[in-house]
Amino acid sequence: MTRRYAVNGRKLASKPYHYRECGLDDVYLLNGYKRHKTPYGSGVAIENMENLHEAIARSLCLTKAFLNGKEIRFLRKLMDLTQSDLSTFMGCDVQSVARWEKGQSEIHGAADRLLRILYLGSRSSEIEPADFIKKLTALDAKINDRQVFEETDEGGWKQAA
Repeated sequence: MTRRYAVNGRKLASKPYHYRECGLDDVYLLNGYKRHKTPYGSGVAIENMENLHEAIARSLCLTKAFLNGKEIRFLRKLMDLTQSDLSTFMGCDVQSVARWEKGQSEIHGAADRLLRILYLGSRSSEIEPADFIKKLTALDAKINDRQVFEETDEGGWKQAA
């Protein structure tokens, strides 16, 4: 087998491996895997699969124009959410999530963006979007006729208690 070398010195396979096992159609690996024989035929071992899945998800969130059903499912499962959990965060019914994942309907723009924010925020120590979205969901149930603000000693403003 002819090997090429990457810039960082790691060997690249002569032919990229089509990584279908992640559930996505368009993921290929240049390295980071090993082919081996098993009692049932040839097999492939993926090195550091957890980090690979995180890299795939980050790429989906930051580079894809629109998420398709398989990509939505991939992100949801990576966040360890059920369809019901995700529907709560998205403010829709569970059947909408199921239809998105099956490709029976397209995710609308706001939900697409919210899913990306939910994933990226869940991987950041600075913000926990799931908690924030839960707060917003709880606020949706309250009807507040007035919003009251007060000036702070520093010359700014804040919502009054």
